[in-house]
Amino acid sequence: MFVEVGSYDAKTRLPELLRKVEQGERFTITQRGRPIADLVPSADNSRLGAEAAVAAMRAITRVQGVAADELGRWIAEGRR
Repeated sequence: MFVEVGSYDAKTRLPELLRKVEQGERFTITQRGRPIADLVPSADNSRLGAEAAVAAMRAITRVQGVAADELGRWIAEGRR
């Protein structure tokens, strides 16, 4: 869900909103309470996608209490 921002507020806070969009946030710009446009990160901004992927991989909990050979068998089994 996008955060709603009125058109006048979006105009006066555009630099701040763009910084937040660069960090991955998304906004819906409204006019008189009606959604008019979405302010989202550019598809060309692949750096953020790569950073998010790395962060997601680092957040994965490591398997503990399993012997290395058993873990190797699990990996091999998943590749079939």
